[in-house]
Amino acid sequence: MGRQKIEIKRIQNEEARQVCFSKRRTGLFKKASELSILCGAEIGVVVFSPAGKAFSFGHPSVDVVFDRFLTGNPHHGSSGGPAAESRRGAVVRELNRQYMELHGLVDAERKRRDALEEAMKGEQGGRPCWWDNNVDSLGLEELEEYEKKLLELRNNVAKTADQLLHEALVRKQQQQYPMGGGAVGLPGAFAIKNEEAMHPSFGGGLSFGHGFFR
Repeated sequence: MGRQKIEIKRIQNEEARQVCFSKRRTGLFKKASELSILCGAEIGVVVFSPAGKAFSFGHPSVDVVFDRFLTGNPHHGSSGGPAAESRRGAVVRELNRQYMELHGLVDAERKRRDALEEAMKGEQGGRPCWWDNNVDSLGLEELEEYEKKLLELRNNVAKTADQLLHEALVRKQQQQYPMGGGAVGLPGAFAIKNEEAMHPSFGGGLSFGHGFFR
C-alpha cells in the first residue's frame, strides 16, 4: 500500500498545527542548510510561528543575505577573497553539523520521554496515572498534596533531562575540541539563530499531555 497523500489545507486543531509547524520548520532549515553546503548558495530564511515567534536561518548570516537583497548589490557583504570565503564556509558547515546533532539529541530525549510514559502506563495495567485523576473530586488537602507531587515530578524530570543534555553536549565538545579550546573564535555572525534548537529548555516547558504539564 502506497503512502497516503496528505491534503494541503489549514490545520484546524491548534495543538496539531503547532506540532506541524515545528516539524516543517526543522525540515525547511535542513533543506536550506543542505542547499548552502552543496551549492555554495547564500540563503536567508525567516519564519513566524502561529504565535508570532520568529525563527531564522542564514548562510553566511541572515543579516548579510538580507542586506545584499535590500541594497540590490550582488557583491554586498563579500570580502576577504577566496581564502576568507573558504574559512567562512568551513565554519558554517561545522555549525550546521552541530545544529543537526543538537536537533537529534532533543528528538531522542523526547522519544525517550514518550517511551517512559508508555512503560509507566503498562506497569499500571493500563490504568490512568495518578496525575490523570479528576481534580474536581479532590478535597483541599488532597489538592495541595496533588500539586506538591506534580511540582516534584516536573522538577525531577526537568533536572534529569537537563543533566542528560548537558552531559551529551560536553562529550561532543570534548570530541571536537580535545585541547579545551571550545568554540571560542568562531564568528558569531554564522550562528544559526534558532534559540529553541540551540538552547532547548526542559524546565517548566515539558509537555506530558497530562494536567498541569500541558
